[in-house]
Amino acid sequence: MENPIRQTRNCILENRGITPYRESWEYQKQLVTERIENPDLNDWLILLEHPPVYTLGTGASTDFLRFEPHNSGRQLYRVERGGEVTYHCPGQLVGYPILNLRYYQQDLHWYLRQLEQVIILVLSIYGLVGYRIPGLTGVWLEGKKVAAIGIKVRRWITMHGFALNVCPDLTGFQDIVPCGIVDKSVGSLSEFLPDITIDQVRKDVALAFAEVFQVNLYEKPA
Repeated sequence: MENPIRQTRNCILENRGITPYRESWEYQKQLVTERIENPDLNDWLILLEHPPVYTLGTGASTDFLRFEPHNSGRQLYRVERGGEVTYHCPGQLVGYPILNLRYYQQDLHWYLRQLEQVIILVLSIYGLVGYRIPGLTGVWLEGKKVAAIGIKVRRWITMHGFALNVCPDLTGFQDIVPCGIVDKSVGSLSEFLPDITIDQVRKDVALAFAEVFQVNLYEKPA
C-alpha cells in the first residue's frame, strides 16, 4: 500500500539569541507538553546560541570529561537526549525542533538523517561538502565534525536537536572528548570561510529546514 500524502505542516520559527541553557531546556519541555496535550498545535523551531555550557546525554559517560564535574566551576547538565558529552558556546548555532513525528515519519533514524541533511544542505550553499560517517551521528567537513546531533522523542514529539559550529571559540572542546569520539577533531565553518556570521547562517538553516522537512515556516514576532 502506498503511503498517504501528508499535509504540509506549519512551523513557527523562533530566534532567541544567546539564551541560558536551563531556560531553553525548560522552554522545550513546556512546548513538548503542550503538544502532547494538543497534537494539533503547530510545530516549532528554536534557533539560538548558548553561553559556555557542557551537556551529557542520558547514558553519557563522565569518562569523556577532562575536568572534575563537581568542582570545576563549569556549567554542566545531564539531560534526556541521546549521545555523549558536547559543548555549547556563542558562535555555535543551536537548533531545537519541536516536531510531531506522527505527521512526518515515526522513525527516529529517519529523523536523525533529516537533521543531518539540513546541515549538509546549508554547507552546500557556501560551496562546502558536508558528509556523514556510517555508524556515527552528525556532519563532517574535511575530516572535522562541524555539527553534532542529539535528540529526545516523547510520544513522537521531538526536543533537543543539532548544534552547528559556525564561528565559535573551539577551545572549550579541549576539556572533553566530544561526543565520545576519540580519533576525530571538531571544526567550524569559520575555518573555511573566515567572514561567515551566525546571522547569515541562521537564515540559511531556517530555509534548509523548511525545505528538508517540507514545512511552511513562519517567524515568531520578537
